[in-house]
Amino acid sequence: MSTREIVVLTDVALITASVQRGMADEIVQAAQEAGAQGASIHYAHGRGVRERLGIWGLAVEAEKEVINIVVSTDQVDRVFEKMYLAGKMDTPGMGFMWVTPLEKAATFVPPEIIERLTRHKGHRR
Repeated sequence: MSTREIVVLTDVALITASVQRGMADEIVQAAQEAGAQGASIHYAHGRGVRERLGIWGLAVEAEKEVINIVVSTDQVDRVFEKMYLAGKMDTPGMGFMWVTPLEKAATFVPPEIIERLTRHKGHRR
């Protein structure tokens, strides 16, 4: 019987962006070009000033796309910046982003990646 091991990642952070509907694909592409491996995207409904901007003050649908990307702490600044620029976050009403440090995360990591990371940590000591 084989034993199963959990590979726990500890030097990771979660980048979350809540953006205008239709912007997620472009932002995720920029994140991947900056080194992110992938992303989760889901839809949300926002509330705030923008929902009252419709004709005659009627509510406007505030559909949002929420992007979650887990990256290494070494990558977080670069990926965050690329996502910010791709999402035009310097424009009012385009969205909001934040980074959450993660205590630990787990997923399948190919053995060759584990070996490379183990060697890399050994060289830093």
